[in-house]
Formats: sequence, C-alpha cells, structure tokens
Amino acid sequence: MSALQDRSSEFERHRHRLFSIAYRMLGSRADADDVLQDAYLRWHRRAPRELNSPEAWLVTTVTRLCIDRLRALRTERERYVGPWLPEPLIGDAAPGADAQAELSSSLSIAFLVVLEELTPDERAAFLLHEVFDTGYVEIARILGKGQAACRQIVSRARRRVRERRPRMRVSEAARRGILERFAHAIQTQDKTALLTLLADGASWTSDGGGKARAALKVIRGHERVARFALGVLGRHRDVLEFETIAANGEPALALRVQGTLLSVITVNTDGARILDVYTVLNPSKLSAVPAAARG
Repeated sequence: MSALQDRSSEFERHRHRLFSIAYRMLGSRADADDVLQDAYLRWHRRAPRELNSPEAWLVTTVTRLCIDRLRALRTERERYVGPWLPEPLIGDAAPGADAQAELSSSLSIAFLVVLEELTPDERAAFLLHEVFDTGYVEIARILGKGQAACRQIVSRARRRVRERRPRMRVSEAARRGILERFAHAIQTQDKTALLTLLADGASWTSDGGGKARAALKVIRGHERVARFALGVLGRHRDVLEFETIAANGEPALALRVQGTLLSVITVNTDGARILDVYTVLNPSKLSAVPAAARG
C-alpha cells in the first residue's frame, strides 16, 4: 500500500469521530463536511510524517477549524431570515458520542440550540470534555490555553447549559407517545388536548430560512403555540401526513403534504409535557434527508 493510501486509510479510521465533533460544533452537515474536507487536505499536505497520535492531530485540526468557522458564521447567522435551527440528521446519519450515560441527548436539536449561546471556545471545550471524554491536558493543547483556564471555560459552559436545559432522562417510548399525541391533536383540531400537552411556557421555533413560509420569531406560551399550530397546520389537515422517524438520535416527526416532505419536527420534553417545538422547513436543510424519509 502506498504512503498516500496509508494516510487516506488512517483518516477514514477517524472520520466518524471527527464528523461527530464537527457536526455538534457547527450544527450543519454541509459545514461539517467542509471542515472534514479541509482537514483531509491538511492531513495530506502538512501533517508530520511521524506522529505519536494521528487521532490527536486530526481532532485538534478539526476542532480549530470549527472554531474558526463558527466565528465566520456568526455574521451570516445574524442575517439569517427568522430563527436559525441546526440541520437535522435522519436515521443512521446521526453520529454517536463517547459519554452516552451522562449526555445521552447531546445530539438533539434542543441541545444544539442551547449550544448556540456559547462562544466558539466554550462550545469546543464543553463538547470535548463533557461529550467526548477529552482530558484537560488535551483540551488545553487544542485551544492553546492553560489547563486552569480550560477548567473555568468548561465549568462556565456547563453551568449555562444546565440553566437552559436541566438534565432529564426521557425514554424513547415516552418521546414517541408525546409526538403521537401531538400529531393527533393537530389532525383532529383538538385544542384542549394540545393545551394539555404543552407546558405553560412552551415555545415554537420555525426555521424557514427565507425559503419556506415560517414564523419569523419564536412563539412563546402554550396558548399562543396551540393557536399557531392549529391555525397554520390545521388548515391543511386533510392533506397532512405525520410519520415518526429518527432525527438526531431521537424520535421526531416528518410532516408531508401530499407525499412531499414539508418539515422535520422535534420536541424538547420532560416526558409529560412539550417544553419546546422545533420545526425545520428550510428546504436546504431537508435536501440531505434520505429518500425513504422524504416519501
């Protein structure tokens, strides 16, 4: 096997982990793929021939590229039409993590939305330590900071994440049940059932990206959310089709109109009530959804 093939094989051995990091950092399959392509080229052009740990070099390179990409994307996302949501990963496309017991929902749309409030360095340090079991010595090397500073960054990020998203373990069966009740309430126009399902402070976030009709602001309060959902979706209930699918490692709803995928809906729930609804309508973020899920 040639040196080039050796290097390519080595990169492919780590691709899954690298994509797992990049997607959680960026919330976009396209951006994550771009970062991995850049890392792949750097791996072939610049990486020393003798490395103690190719994986460490690649993780460092991908993380730093993601930090740079997040900083560049900040202005772009500020100009985004309406709320910005991560691109959903459907089915087997969802990459796993290392610390499943502690953060089993580290891939969920709800979790990634919370991460959007962190700075790029906070996001990187938090994900590496809390999700990918990376030690502070390695994080300090990756970020070019002292270990004490990295501990403070992770602690600060952890506190902010938990303030916004208290840890709760919700079974897949409970999530599916919540989604089924939600879809049934919409299809039957049962406002009472929908209000019972929604927490008092529930929110509804729609991402149309200016390419699909969607609410341009987050809707808050269970009464307003119920009114919006029943009004917007109810008028098309005769042609709406709901199907439970897997998105970002959790049950979600694929919403179709006459067989065409309109949106992917995920929820943040405590197992009894819906706390937040996230619906991705931007066709650019649905184009990578497998044909089987698109109908």
